[in-house]
This record gives sequence, C-alpha cells and structure tokens, in this order.
Amino acid sequence: MKDLTHYLNGEQVDGTSGRFADVMNPATGEVQTRVPLANSTEIDAAVQYAKAAQTDWSATNPQRRARIMMKFVSLLQSNLGDLTEALSREHGKTLPDAAGDVQRGLEVVEYCIGAPQLLKGEFTDSAGPGIDMYSMRQPLGVTAGITPFNFPAMIPMWMFAPALACGNSFILKPSERDPSVPLMLAELMEEAGAPKGVLQVVNGDKEAVDAILHHPEIESVGFVGSTPIAEYIYTEGCKSGKRVQCFGGAKNHMIVMPDADLDQAADALIGSGYGAAGERCMAISVAVPVGDKTADQLIEKLIPRIENLKVGPYTAGSDIDFGPVITRMAKEKIEQLVTSGINQGAQLVVDGRGFTLQGYDNGFFVGPHLFDHVTEDMDIYKTEIFGPVLSTVRTKTYEDALNLATNHEYGNGVAIFTRDGDTARDFANRVNVGMVGINVPIPVPLAYHTFGGWKKSVFGDLNQHGPDAFKFYTKTKTVTSRWPSGIKEGGEFTIPVME
Repeated sequence: MKDLTHYLNGEQVDGTSGRFADVMNPATGEVQTRVPLANSTEIDAAVQYAKAAQTDWSATNPQRRARIMMKFVSLLQSNLGDLTEALSREHGKTLPDAAGDVQRGLEVVEYCIGAPQLLKGEFTDSAGPGIDMYSMRQPLGVTAGITPFNFPAMIPMWMFAPALACGNSFILKPSERDPSVPLMLAELMEEAGAPKGVLQVVNGDKEAVDAILHHPEIESVGFVGSTPIAEYIYTEGCKSGKRVQCFGGAKNHMIVMPDADLDQAADALIGSGYGAAGERCMAISVAVPVGDKTADQLIEKLIPRIENLKVGPYTAGSDIDFGPVITRMAKEKIEQLVTSGINQGAQLVVDGRGFTLQGYDNGFFVGPHLFDHVTEDMDIYKTEIFGPVLSTVRTKTYEDALNLATNHEYGNGVAIFTRDGDTARDFANRVNVGMVGINVPIPVPLAYHTFGGWKKSVFGDLNQHGPDAFKFYTKTKTVTSRWPSGIKEGGEFTIPVME
C-alpha cells in the first residue's frame, strides 16, 4: 500500500508532519491507502510556491490563460475513465454518477475559457475636462479552497478554474476522505500548460484548515461543507481580513401539487432523493404533497420504485442505482436519525434497516428509507441527513407547502411539480430559497449562471461559478487620468466636482 502525497510546485511531495488519515474503500470497509495531513509549515511552503508563481501568471494575458483552460478541458475528456474510476473507488459513487461529477466541473472550466471577455473593465471618455476614467479587474494573489468529499472533482474545479483564469494562484485543501482525484486534476492542469506552483494541493484536516485561515498571504478562501464548519470558516477568515465565501448545509423540499404528473414526480423524487446515496447538497430529502389524496397516491407510486432500487458497489455494473455512504460514522449517523424518526412518531413506509450485501458485509451500505407523516418538530425533518432517506410532510394547501420551504433554516434548493403556470410563477417569486426548480428536481444552474443558496446554506455575498466567480476572484481598480497638456497652472484646493 503506497501512501498518497501533496502536490507542491509541480511535484508529488511526501508529507512531513508524520500524521496520516486512512482512505477507505466504502464498499468493502477496507483501508486502501493513506493520505498525509499537512501542518502549518507545509501550508506555508505551499503559499510561498504559490506566491512566487502568481506574479508571472497574472502577467500572462487572459487569452493565453484561456488557451490553457482549453487544453485542460481536452485532457479531462481524454482522462475521464481514469478520473471516474478513481473517484468511484474512494467515494463509492456509481461510475455514471462519478462521470457526471467530472462533467459538471468541466463545464465550469469551459465557461472560464471566456476569461478575456469576463475580465474586461469599463471606460468613460471625457469624464471631466481632459479627464478619462477606466476600471480594470485584477487578481487577488494567492487564493485557497477547502472542498468536501461528496464532489471531489466538481467542486475543486468550481473554485480553482475561475481563480486561475483570473490570474490568481490557488491552494486546494480537498477532503482527506477521497483525495486522489484532486491530485490528478493538479497534474492535468500542469500538463495543460499551467506553470509550476500555480495550483497546489495540500491534504489535511483542521490543522491545515486553520493554517489556511490565518495565513497572512492568502487573500481569499472558498469552502463547501456543513453549516457549522461553514460558519466557523467564514468567521475566522473574515477576522483575518480575507475574502470568504462558504456554502453549508441544506434541506431541500419538493412540493407536489394535486395537478402534477405523479409518475413524473415519483421518478424525480427517486433520482434526486436516493442518487449518490443522498450525499448531495442538492438532494431532495423532503417530499411535500399538497392534500391527503395527492400524498396517498404519491406514496403508492414511490413504494415499488424504492423497493426496486439496486444498491451495490460501482464494480457491480451500470445498473446499480447507488453505492455506499462515505464512512462507517456516516452510516451510523443515518441509522440513528432513522431510529429517531420512528421514536418521534413518523411512519416508516419503506424500511431499509439491516440492509446487507453478500461479500460486502463490512461496507458502508445503507438501504433506502421512506417516511410518511413527518412533522416539522422531528429531527429527521430539521437535520440534513445526507443519506438515502426521504421524508414526506403532508400539507393541506399550497400556502402551507410554500411556508414550509420558506421557513426552514436552510435555503439551498427547492422544487415544485405542477402543470399550472400561475402556481409555478408565484412559487418561484415568493419562496425564500436560492435555487428553484419547476418540474426539475435538482435545480443546479449551468456554469454560466451562479450556484448558491440563501439563509444558513451560505455565508458571504457572492455565489459560485458564473459571473460571480470572476467578481469573487478579482478586485476592481479604478484609474482617473489627465495628461499634462490639459493641466492648468496653479494648485487646486477644492475637491473636483462636475459643473
């Protein structure tokens, strides 16, 4: 078993802290490798490499940086098989789901090829007598990102692609649970033409996170993960004077109106609720049928679909619907929440407890669960379960359903299924949630729009990817210019105003 490394200044570098974390195979429960956990000294070394590389990189014109992004896209496509297999091996996703993880990151890289257009400033001719004014977007310097286990390809690319396109250098601290793909991405970026040191990968845990947050030469930090950690990173990063954007937890509702196509709604709930074993921040975990008749019919359609789901390792074939969760601890937490749901009075309609898979008895597999008659005071409703558990909260009216999603502390994503345009339009306008799907269960915007929730799902004022990314990774400089031929003799002692 060979230990993994960091990726510093274009080279695989062994850890020096003496601390390691096990990287598991979630399907078997076995340790497949170890990853080094960086200390503050190793973080500082990464920062110094990144700082040295950033000066020349920022002086490289945006078109040349865009060409490197184009080459990187090509390399992602040609290495998709290797990336997908490595991702599935460490995370447990099915191969098609892992390929989608890479693809949604690749689409953001494609958007970043437009950097020359996106970095253009503004110009005002003759703002005053003989005076011109113009603004320009300039890179921040050394930037950093702390990314989660559930999307080890997509979310790192959501961060480092726009950061690099803007002329910054970037230090990536990926999840220590599935670090191989981020290391592979860094090597591919250098193969595409990025200079050594522009993209560093430093593996680690909280010690590395704190070193990033408090390092004086890191200008910005991005984070995706749970809300308590998002709030911590946002608070500490801002204290250190950094630009920070943090994306936290979610509890996404799907309202099902009486006029909805219930077969379509049931299929949407199956894919969005149980895909990737529910380990998505945009997973639908709460079904909200309006009216008991709608609820009864929806439950009737969901039961056979859930009971027919195929759970297994990614190696079992392309017909597997979802694989294991990431760790034994995650499995135990899900099982505890299921127990709490039963104890608090919810009806367990599909019972996935005790799920076993021959030959994979030590794997972190969790069977699919479906609850009915869930209420707002139950833990399974309030908590982000991050597992294959779907809760059904029945409501009497559309207004009740709207208020349910609006009043939850999380505001990441929400969906409504209806055939009525007026209802859909009213819902989209009024619901207090950042991303809305109308007959779309997982409303993840494409790369040229922005991704981000509201309320306790986000800390910061700019979203991920799209135009907001280019705002986050640059600072605006405004120049007021007047040439000597237009300067009158004598000093001016009053503030200039337009006459």
